[in-house]
Amino acid sequence: MTVLDTRALNRATLARQLLLDHADVPVLDAVAHLCGLQAQEPQEPFAGLWSRVRAFDPAELDDLLTGRSVVRTHLMRRTVHLLTADDALAWRARHDTMLRQRALGNHRRELGGIDLDELATAARAVMADDEPRSMTELARALAERWPAPAPRALGEMVIAALVPMAQLPPRGLWRAKAGVRNVLLSSWLGREIDPPSPDGSDPVGQALVRRYLAAFGPAAVADLRAWCGLAGLPAAAAAIREELVTFRDEHGRELLDLPGAPRPDPGTPAPVRFLPAFDNAILGYHDRSRIIDDAHRGLSVTGARVVLVDGRAAATWTVDAGTVIVAPLRGLTRAEHTAVTEEGQSLASFLSDNDSDRVRIAAPPR
Repeated sequence: MTVLDTRALNRATLARQLLLDHADVPVLDAVAHLCGLQAQEPQEPFAGLWSRVRAFDPAELDDLLTGRSVVRTHLMRRTVHLLTADDALAWRARHDTMLRQRALGNHRRELGGIDLDELATAARAVMADDEPRSMTELARALAERWPAPAPRALGEMVIAALVPMAQLPPRGLWRAKAGVRNVLLSSWLGREIDPPSPDGSDPVGQALVRRYLAAFGPAAVADLRAWCGLAGLPAAAAAIREELVTFRDEHGRELLDLPGAPRPDPGTPAPVRFLPAFDNAILGYHDRSRIIDDAHRGLSVTGARVVLVDGRAAATWTVDAGTVIVAPLRGLTRAEHTAVTEEGQSLASFLSDNDSDRVRIAAPPR
């Protein structure tokens, strides 16, 4: 079985994640290809798409959100993701069990003894008027029936797990500062959520495996689980195994992939890329060593924005008063310093509507 070293996996990941070359695709197609973007922080998807889509215009994403072609909702790993409407409706039921388990993991003591199906029914009844509500407002309405739990426990259980919700614009629009207002996902999108397969098969799980590999492969089943949080996908992967090709990484793990998916030569040059917080390219794997050194793995869970140099996390970045500030994780060569500066200037211009192209690169750690 062919062994793919870390650099080969890195270049494959960059290609699948649209980070080797800016993609000439509509924003909707990019969101679909990426299987959604992590969007807990509402502005982060804009930087993520800017780094991937040629001539990205934030107004295009705004139009997709207001036009209900993409939606913000809780899904993978029980975090807020920006997804196409089609994917949100097709994938939501497959995530229900995981969402419940993760929400209960946080609030089991407070919600002990509560019939969760009854709670979900009551929440749907409250939301049936299609009036947008905050989590606090919904929890207050439910507290008349369940006064003991803290409102946050009730609200999170309902909104992040029991009842599929959409977060409405202006939340998530370019430069908008707006609180979370929720409505029923099916009401907002005008279509019911796809039901689970009645015969016990798992076509949605199998589709998720294929879509994941197209955007993240080659990858192990453990990587797939780390991305979506679903425990039941090894069977789905096994069911389509004859469609797939297999490799091993340097640690001996079996990696699955689609036969025709891009696996560039490891020597392919990789441009500097600025990634947003919690970016797919890092959080999409259990073994993140293809992108980030183990010594810096903690950055992936703290929400640090990273800069890829030669395809690997080599710095973090923030913005202050229109200036992109880069903090290297290692020393940069003169050519790398120049490339980071140039890409940082482009990012600063994008974030400021061309009012600033200032970049400051801090001294590397000693």
